[in-house]
Amino acid sequence: MNQFQGTFKRFETKFLINEEQYRLLMESMKGSLNIDEYGVTSICSIYFDTPDYRLIRNSLEKPVYKEKLRLRSYGTPAEGDKVFVELKKKYQGIVYKRRERMELSEAEHYLYDYRPAKKKTQITREIDWFLRFYDNLVPSMYVSYSRIAMLGDKCPGLRITFDKNILWRKEELYLECGSFGKPLLEDGQRLMEIKVPEAMPIWLVRHLDELEIYPVSFSKYGNAYLQSQLQKEEKTRPDQMIKGEMRYA
Repeated sequence: MNQFQGTFKRFETKFLINEEQYRLLMESMKGSLNIDEYGVTSICSIYFDTPDYRLIRNSLEKPVYKEKLRLRSYGTPAEGDKVFVELKKKYQGIVYKRRERMELSEAEHYLYDYRPAKKKTQITREIDWFLRFYDNLVPSMYVSYSRIAMLGDKCPGLRITFDKNILWRKEELYLECGSFGKPLLEDGQRLMEIKVPEAMPIWLVRHLDELEIYPVSFSKYGNAYLQSQLQKEEKTRPDQMIKGEMRYA
């Protein structure tokens, strides 16, 4: 097992790919990357925001600096299982992540009830400051997905992840409720993320170019929020046709 890592600093680039591109890319990377020790992993997250979604609305405006707070588990946790409280920041294209491992009940008391963490660390102090600054953070969105992660064989620090079956919901916002919700991607799509400490390897850039795979701006929480807003608008929009007749305002 890998030793727990609490801090990260890296560049992250995202791509939306189809199944054919995924298959060809996996073939082309044989010998250069290996699937990590966990194989296919189920990742579940609760995102925290203000009641008016201040954090994600600001993030969608693509500022130079943005940040988010989430509670994450690998698989659906039960009482006593370990989960991660994560503070993620992005500044000028560089991603900084801080995370602290806690038991599920402690993490929920910490984020849902604002009870102090049992163990004070530099990371919990940063999260404490974040909670005080935004003052009224509440659980706002559940997001889950299946992930395959690959690690660079000859390129230390290179990590590529492929996510599919991304689901989101705005109710039952507890990790222990399990993975269900509305799909975020179209059928056959995967979200690929390339994570590197510095520049992307030239051989990888060539593979992407040959397969016509290009970067996109994509946030799971951000796109789930946009979908929820669109669905909200559709529910409040008056019907235009009733039994074949036009309804006039």
